[in-house]
Amino acid sequence: MFNLLCMDLRRLFKSRSLYAVLGIAAVLLMLTTVMARSLSDPETMTAMEAQGAEVDESDRMLSEYLRSMPQLELMHEALGSGFLLVMTGIGMTLFVNGDFSSGFIKNICCIHPRRRDYVLSKIALAGIYSGIITAFSVLLMLLFPLLLRMYPAPDSPLEILRYALWIWPPHWAFALMALALVLLTRSSTLGIILSLVAGSGLTALLLGTLGRLLHLPPFERCFLAVTVKGIYTPETGITSIGLILACTAVWAVIYGVGGLLSMEKQDI
Repeated sequence: MFNLLCMDLRRLFKSRSLYAVLGIAAVLLMLTTVMARSLSDPETMTAMEAQGAEVDESDRMLSEYLRSMPQLELMHEALGSGFLLVMTGIGMTLFVNGDFSSGFIKNICCIHPRRRDYVLSKIALAGIYSGIITAFSVLLMLLFPLLLRMYPAPDSPLEILRYALWIWPPHWAFALMALALVLLTRSSTLGIILSLVAGSGLTALLLGTLGRLLHLPPFERCFLAVTVKGIYTPETGITSIGLILACTAVWAVIYGVGGLLSMEKQDI
């Protein structure tokens, strides 16, 4: 397993998809910060009014809210939106699908039957991949506001580190969900589509609406997109730690069992 993981890491850091995902994440976070900086600037509201735009009390309240937003809350508004889930799911889907298109998995699992080691190494790789994207994004959200002269009230480094550590497992779980689909379907298309739909929260919204109509329990609260959004609240800090760990463990089991069963086929 360790040798397979080392091989995967070498391939990962040589792949273009990783740097493309990081680049897209950086651009999106920069645009988010620029928008927040613009909306929080009182001069922007004045300029909009001078140009004839209608600025009501809710716009002024939003501007004031953004100006008073502490560092950790601003970070969560950007990272808890679900776009990191999308980036993680798409990135892992593209990388692992290359195992099938390049014939890598045939060499590993047919000539030398090491299917269990292959699945375990991919679980570890998903954790490393999601950790890279999470750490990279947290660092950018600490840097971008300063570059744009936006100075939110600082939080302690320990609180920011704690937040980064707890937002990482749901993204790991989301990567495992995408990996399970790649192994079961041998196609990157379904993984990319599901990453876009589930990461944006659409599946949770549809299930929640259906559940309310049918008077079912709120199952949508267990969706990863909802879990990520609810990790941090200004009043109570980090929440849903048990749910975070449960989601990660459940998807690790689903991916592991599903992957092993699908790889029992000889036509890998």
